[in-house]
Amino acid sequence: MEVMTNHGFRKTIKYLRAFIIISLIGFGCMLVVFLGILGYAKILGAPPLAVPQSTLFFANDGTLIGESNSGQKRYWVPLEEISPDLINATISIEDKNFYEHNGFDYKRIAGAILADIKAGAKVQGASTITQQYARNLFLEHDKTWSRKLHEAFYAIRIEMNYSKEEILEGYLNTIYYGNGAYGVQAASQFYYGKNASELSLAESSMLAGVPKGPSYYSPLESLENATKRQGIILNAMAENGYIKKETAQKAKETPLTFVGEHPHKRVEAAPYFQDAVKNALKNQLKLDDRTIALGGLKVYTTLDLKQQEEAEKQIQDTIASESEIQVGLIAMDPKNGYVKAMVGGRNYEQSPFNRAVQAVRQPGSTIKPILYYGAISQGFTPSSTMRSELTTFKLDDGQTEYSPHNFNNKYANGEITLAQALAVSDNIYAVKTHLFMGAETLINNVKKFGISTKMDKVPSLALGTSGVRVIDMANAYSLFANGGKKVTPTLITRVEDYNGDVIFESNQEAERILDPAKAFVMTHMMTGMFDKKLNGYAKVTGNSLIDEITRTYAGKSGSTETDSWMIGFTPQLVTAVWAGHDVGKPITLTAEKSYAKKIWVNFMEESLKGKPVKAFTPPKEGVIGVYVNPENGKLASKDCPVRRFTYFVAGTEPTEYCTDHLDHKEGKPKEEKQETKDPWYKRIFNWGN
Repeated sequence: MEVMTNHGFRKTIKYLRAFIIISLIGFGCMLVVFLGILGYAKILGAPPLAVPQSTLFFANDGTLIGESNSGQKRYWVPLEEISPDLINATISIEDKNFYEHNGFDYKRIAGAILADIKAGAKVQGASTITQQYARNLFLEHDKTWSRKLHEAFYAIRIEMNYSKEEILEGYLNTIYYGNGAYGVQAASQFYYGKNASELSLAESSMLAGVPKGPSYYSPLESLENATKRQGIILNAMAENGYIKKETAQKAKETPLTFVGEHPHKRVEAAPYFQDAVKNALKNQLKLDDRTIALGGLKVYTTLDLKQQEEAEKQIQDTIASESEIQVGLIAMDPKNGYVKAMVGGRNYEQSPFNRAVQAVRQPGSTIKPILYYGAISQGFTPSSTMRSELTTFKLDDGQTEYSPHNFNNKYANGEITLAQALAVSDNIYAVKTHLFMGAETLINNVKKFGISTKMDKVPSLALGTSGVRVIDMANAYSLFANGGKKVTPTLITRVEDYNGDVIFESNQEAERILDPAKAFVMTHMMTGMFDKKLNGYAKVTGNSLIDEITRTYAGKSGSTETDSWMIGFTPQLVTAVWAGHDVGKPITLTAEKSYAKKIWVNFMEESLKGKPVKAFTPPKEGVIGVYVNPENGKLASKDCPVRRFTYFVAGTEPTEYCTDHLDHKEGKPKEEKQETKDPWYKRIFNWGN
């Protein structure tokens, strides 16, 4: 019996020793695995904490005009801009030992495991804030052991590389509160219509209970369930020493008001402009689509909300509701190219195609100021005269004929000046000038003015038969308005990333590309479209607008069979308006032909109302102003019945005085003029009939 007992004891010792050895081996293996996990986590380093966030777009006064979010509202705010009550409420209900553990609450884990074993399924969670943050960043929300293991590994990496404050800030900015609101800022705005920093204790404790089940604990879904959970959270805050029991009770009794609406449910301000901004972010700043949509960018734009609203109003008020006419409008600051207003069509929801920046349309006579800038550069002056009459030009050694026509087939059938030709938009004068200089002159000048579309090398190019974009024409006229300095249409002034770091800032350097004297002479000539003194065989093209304007404008209208344009400016603002049919159908109704002019004049007047009336200031040198007879361009004395103050490039001003009024006054027939040799710029046209 004793032998058997000793034998049994030795056997027991043997098994115990084997168990200990196996346990030590198992523990050693586990230790190796654990250390291996830690080492691997250390090697991988800090996991990126960039999360999807709404990109916000701001007007030039800082007003939020829109956001890009794919249906999710995500705004990142620093921890110091979150109500302390909301922080404490969240910690109390989600992870009261947050500041003590290293990512895992082992007591809660053990309790959850026992509960799961008893239930035979995954029924209870023990995730810490760190683990939940890891899940929000990298994982799905399925309740599987595989997901939990991945979650634990990410939690280790997060705890190893980030502070508790960084983890808490990230968690509060990524947790889902229902109704498309991710993070405390979006949730605060949705539920209470205020920022996360402004939440009271009562509001914070109610909001902290929502993430457990937004469809169950949202006060908008069930105020009863939400109130019960609020009470649990307030009690937990009192137990954890964040508030007193009396304070908790008072918060429970505080009535709350809920908004239940995101402050920016849909894009309302300048949708065409916002599309153009996103396109600029992609093509100019080379940002990818995901970064633009969910990169948490803050994009500060050039948009002037007052001018944008005025542009949309004038288009709506001017164009008849039943009309099929479409419209494109660009308003720019000529000093820096900042786009102040943009309309790409009459209804964005029906047609997001942006006619202000995408459509290529014939500019008609609005190309003439660029043509005549070239002429001024080659010796023409506002007083240069040529005959306006029905003319057939024989080209290609007489093999081809070209017969342009004036509007309504009206011709002076005599000499007119360049200033008058521009004011009444004489096509014969334009084609003669174009042919004399050669097509390359206009083509090269068009490029100089920033227009990149293809120009056809044909006589009709002088009449605007090659397509352009509205935004490019507004930019081209900006060079006249600012005295010849190059500008580029600019939509964005600054872009910040989700951390607030500036990744782009507009900084255009002024580069003079036009001669300031010649640019000013052209600008002053362009005021002629509003000057009745330049009426001759035809009225000036701005005659219908003269009674509507309250300040000096320079500009040019243009029309083709299918396109109607008006582009004009002051020193502060350039606006280009196009109207026409998308399909290139002829504009036949008289009212529709005037839409562009009416929209332009009303927009300019309203946009500039209350702002200083600024005159076009001549450069300090290079120009000279004299009075001339607008009919013949000769110097006009104070006794001339009609005279117009006109600027010339210094040295090109006329020297001969007009005597027509003297002849008429004395009742004598005009003396027969001596035969003179035609000026150099006329002799080229001996092929015309």
